[in-house]
Formats: sequence, structure tokens, C-alpha cells
Amino acid sequence: DLFWVAILMIICSFMGLPWYVAATVISIAHIDSLKMETETSAPGEQPKFLGVREQRVTGFIVFILTGVSVFMAPILKFIPMPVLYGVFLYMGVASLNGVQFMDRLKLLLMPLKHQPDFIYLRHVPLRRVHLFTFLQVVCLALLWILKSTVAAIIFPVMILALVAVRKAMDYLFSQHDLSFLDDVIPEKDKKKKEDEKKKKKKK
Repeated sequence: DLFWVAILMIICSFMGLPWYVAATVISIAHIDSLKMETETSAPGEQPKFLGVREQRVTGFIVFILTGVSVFMAPILKFIPMPVLYGVFLYMGVASLNGVQFMDRLKLLLMPLKHQPDFIYLRHVPLRRVHLFTFLQVVCLALLWILKSTVAAIIFPVMILALVAVRKAMDYLFSQHDLSFLDDVIPEKDKKKKEDEKKKKKKK
């Protein structure tokens, strides 16, 4: 896998395309470790995101160590598999923080008066939000079931089929609703822009 990732990186570099990285959880954890935030002094105050320290050093070292690990098999074999599973489980769970899908799952069990001020709750009815979440849960469950059966060989095809499912959602939801429930612009950026517009109107 890493060999083909390296080949694809070379091709993408020549064509000016984004790099293809297979290690999703590791990449998210890496970016999270490089983010810069404001220091908070008041209790309950949320730190503001300032940006990411752009550099290639840590990524380069990680891939070198990954390659060197091939020669460390005599040492690595003493690490119990549950320990490795635990590390990846922690990295996966830690990277879920702030993901809109997880926030919408929490809304299913949250009373209306305790719901956070999410931007999509300002513009999309709660029933529509729950319907969108339900469809995502169904798709996730189907993929999980498929992966656990002998039909797991067609798993990549089913991932591709999710594109068709997303396209079908255009007939269930308006473009206005989808622009808040499934948009490339982060939740924080949208909320910040809307709050700034409200402040300008008040002035």
C-alpha cells in the first residue's frame, strides 16, 4: 500500500493534484498536533483556531520510521496486538471530536434546551437534521455488515456507491439544507461569517 501511495504522490505532484494519503486516522492526528490555538484564561472560554504550522519534517520522519519498521520485526513482535489496537482506537476516537456527524448523533439524545448553537440548527428544521443523520447511520451500518461477510471483496465498490446515495439525497433534501448539512466549508467558518454579518447589521 505504501509503495502505491508513493507512486501516486509522484504522479499527483507532477499534475498539481492533492496528495493521496491512505493513513486517514494518522493524518488527522498529525494535523491536530500541528494546529495553533489562542490561549484561554477565562473558565469556559473556547480557544480560537489560528492555523496550522505548515511543515514537511514530521511527515517525512514518520514515513522514514514506517519504512525502517520493516527491519524492526524482531522487536515489534513483542508488542501485544491489543496494545496496537488500543493506540489506533484512541487515535480514531480522538479524531472524531468536532466531526458534524458525531455532533448530530448526540442531538438525538439531547433535550432541545441543551442543544449547542450549531449553524445548521439555525437554518435546517430538526426533523430534517435527524433524517439526514439516520440515512448516514443506515449507510454506515450496511458498510459494516458488508465488511464482516464473505462479500467484503466488493467493499470498495460499495464505497463508490455512496456517491450515488449522496446524489439521491438531492431529491430528498433541498440545496439549502444540504449546504448546511453536507458542505465542504467547516462549521466554525460558516458560524463566524454569519455572526459577523449580524454584528454589522446591528451597527
